[in-house]
Amino acid sequence: MACSRCGAAKDQDDQTRALSWVLDRDERGPHWMCPSCARTHVRDIEGKLPAEYW
Repeated sequence: MACSRCGAAKDQDDQTRALSWVLDRDERGPHWMCPSCARTHVRDIEGKLPAEYW
């Protein structure tokens, strides 16, 4: 599994870090975001802005 924004791979061995990944769903389907990208785009996510505006 990889981040849909930056392509970072999800480390399944580090359970604490794995829990901080964000699942985003839109018309294209589900997408995972790494903790770094999620922090960068938290306002966009909470405001439900389309990904084209990020």
